[in-house]
Amino acid sequence: QFKGINKGRKTNIIDSMLRMLEQYSSNLEDLIRERTEELEIEKQKTDKLLTQMLPPSVAEALKMGTPVEPEYFEEVTLYFSDIVGFTTISAMSEPIEVVDLLNDLYTLFDAIIGSHDVYKVETIGDAYMVASGLPKRNGNRHAGEIANMSLDILSSVGTFKMRHMPEVPVRIRIGLHSG
Repeated sequence: QFKGINKGRKTNIIDSMLRMLEQYSSNLEDLIRERTEELEIEKQKTDKLLTQMLPPSVAEALKMGTPVEPEYFEEVTLYFSDIVGFTTISAMSEPIEVVDLLNDLYTLFDAIIGSHDVYKVETIGDAYMVASGLPKRNGNRHAGEIANMSLDILSSVGTFKMRHMPEVPVRIRIGLHSG
C-alpha cells in the first residue's frame, strides 16, 4: 500500500509522512489565505453598507462597540418628498417596473444631493427625506442648501421619464421644515 501511495518509489515512511504533512500544511495556508481575502471583501461591503445607512460617526461608534450618545442640533432644515399619484402608477405597473421607477428617480436625486451640503436620511417607498445642518453642522446655511437642492430636484423631475410609461409625467410633492 505504501508503494502505491508513493507511485512505486522506494522511500522512507518518515520522509513520505513529512512530505504529505508539508503538502497538507501548504494547502491549509492557501485555504486560509483565500478565506481571509473573502472575509476582508465581505467586511468592506458591510462597512460600506453601514456608512450608507448611518452617519459616519454613528457607524464608527457601532463598529467599535461604544455607545452612541444622542446629539442636539439647533439649526436644521428637513426636506420631504413623495410621488404624486404613486398608488395609481403602482396599480398600473408590474412590480419590477415600480422598482425601476424608484431606482431611476432616486439615483437621479442621489446625484443631485451630492452637490449640496445635505445628508440623505431615508427613502421608504416613494418617500424621500433629506436633512441639512446634521450630522455636520453648517451654521445658517441649512435652509439655503435644502432650498437650492429642492429646486434642482424639481427641475430634474420636469424632464424625468418613466421607462414603462414615458408619456405619463412624474410629479413630486415637496415639503420643507426649518428650525
